[in-house]
Amino acid sequence: MNKLFYDTMLLLQDWGVSSEHAEWATRIVILMGVALISFIITFATHKFIIPVIHTLTAKTKSTWDENLLNDNVVKSFSRIISPIIWYWSLPFVIPDMPSLLSVAQKCCIVYLIVVILRFISNFLTSLYELGNEKESMRNRPLKGIYQTINLIAICIGVILIISTLIDKDATTILAGLGASAAVLMLIFKDSILGLVAGIQLSANDMMRPGDWITMAKYGADGTVIEVSLTTVKVQNFDMTITTIPPYALVSDSFQNWRGMSDSGGRRIKRSLLIDLYTIRFCTEEEVKIFMDKGWLDESDINSGKEIVNLYVFRKYIQQYLQNNSDISKDMLQLVRQLDPTNEGLPIELYCFTSTTDWVAYESIQNEVFEHLIATLPKFGLRNFQRSSGSETKLLSSLLETED
Repeated sequence: MNKLFYDTMLLLQDWGVSSEHAEWATRIVILMGVALISFIITFATHKFIIPVIHTLTAKTKSTWDENLLNDNVVKSFSRIISPIIWYWSLPFVIPDMPSLLSVAQKCCIVYLIVVILRFISNFLTSLYELGNEKESMRNRPLKGIYQTINLIAICIGVILIISTLIDKDATTILAGLGASAAVLMLIFKDSILGLVAGIQLSANDMMRPGDWITMAKYGADGTVIEVSLTTVKVQNFDMTITTIPPYALVSDSFQNWRGMSDSGGRRIKRSLLIDLYTIRFCTEEEVKIFMDKGWLDESDINSGKEIVNLYVFRKYIQQYLQNNSDISKDMLQLVRQLDPTNEGLPIELYCFTSTTDWVAYESIQNEVFEHLIATLPKFGLRNFQRSSGSETKLLSSLLETED
């Protein structure tokens, strides 16, 4: 029996407590004293210390300390105090009951581990939110890394709790877990693969939140909105959500459109099908008209070669693209012929718009081809189109009208 317990019991007996009840009365008094001390310290922490911390962080110019030491982090840290007080005070309450003391102290240790894990979780959450506020860190898959650290902390906490409850050294439990590593790897397979894949994705800068990716195998075609330890969430353009295991992005092939976004231009690669029967040499009158409009120059006339209307049209397309403010001048511009097909001769345009916005890109592409299709007759050319039967009916009606 410790001196505090003995002195308190004598004091209570002096105050009139009988010797029969003095022992339990002493336990109750000391227990109430410990509870009162724990309450006072906790109350003082919440009432005075936490507001002082918030005041000090608010006075600094930077905001990272306010975000890092937010209410959840500080309050979860303050909860660590109570189990420590109870753990060191219990020997004064039940000094002569070693079995009960051991159980009570184990409960304090278990509670202490739980509140520490809670503090670590809140602290990692604050770090994640703080990282998202920085532009340089926002595009990194940090969530998976923080989830991994949190998972490791939880595993260590569970091992410490088990070792506390069964009175075994934690290293002994770890040795036992090593024998069942195959089972553990099977249970945590997705987490382990996700951790390794997350490190590879981050180290090789293969994907970031906000990237537009396409992965046909999983039906993903949209923006990456979250990269966690076990899943990568992609919001498709139809607003559905596709989840992909992180290791699938490393083991399989996917298309990342970030390069297009970073370049500032989006590619146009589309063909006009020219009716082969409309390709011919230009007349002298046409050559003069094309010269006046600036579609031909002296080098074309002096070359001694006969000028083909399709050649003039290709030169016109090049001039049109160069003078179009919606087409990027810093990227490749190309007008070329592809192999003739049963549907005509493809004239392919290869260029880039000056914007990557999808709506604007489609509008620019539409305007370019609408203009070129409408311009074809000026060169004596016609766009190929399969007959639908309406042309025959129109010709028959015209012949009947003439008759």
